[in-house]
Amino acid sequence: MSRTRTLDTPGNSTGTAPEFLVRPDMLDLVAPPGDRGGMIIGAGPNREPMTTSILRPEPTRLVTVGGLYLARQIALRAIAAGAWVHVATGRPAAWRAVEQAAGRTPDGKPAPVFSFRRLAPYDLPRGSEDAPLLVIHDGGAVPQEMFAPRTAWQTTMYVLPYLHPQAGSGTAVNAADLILLQRLPLQQAQLAARFWYFDPQRRQAQIQQLTQLPDDGVIALGDMMWRPITLVSGAKEREILGPIRRGD
Repeated sequence: MSRTRTLDTPGNSTGTAPEFLVRPDMLDLVAPPGDRGGMIIGAGPNREPMTTSILRPEPTRLVTVGGLYLARQIALRAIAAGAWVHVATGRPAAWRAVEQAAGRTPDGKPAPVFSFRRLAPYDLPRGSEDAPLLVIHDGGAVPQEMFAPRTAWQTTMYVLPYLHPQAGSGTAVNAADLILLQRLPLQQAQLAARFWYFDPQRRQAQIQQLTQLPDDGVIALGDMMWRPITLVSGAKEREILGPIRRGD
């Protein structure tokens, strides 16, 4: 098996996350193999699994830009890692496949590890090492920070369908610990360079790279980090989500 590479994010010196106990069928959803550590996001240039600590013992913000496929895949893998996932959205139908994959209770109700919420503030449960919390804010291109991560083992993921010029004015985007970008049109790629760190010596080349990513391509941005990743899905993930794509 190839070596697993780990993406470090600000405030996380190790880039690792603990292991969690889940049902074997949920573990089957995670496509590439990896060693102990964070959640697998995709593959590196040599097809090695790339992981990042999305679930970790400190408040964490994550932003995805480009559509729902990547966000739903992260949700599936978070459930497989033992997390409780809350999705605040005005389009619950778009997330039904993930709800169904999370399973049912003996009386036929949706499993409590996955739940829908309205796009309105509410009291969040406290995450723990045994049951970390992933809150997914699927509320358009200019999100309000209604679910700010404030405790250990809570991650809030903001799902942006595209980059809006006003998106960079809020804490949700500016304070993100990790940003995952799919292919962007030139104007939005230029916005990304304004919102987040791009290497001054490679700025134009990086903007151009963003506009030419394939459907399975992602750029991971963090503190002084620019990392190309290829999305990978397993057979069960493809059954649930369909083929890898950029968009909804």
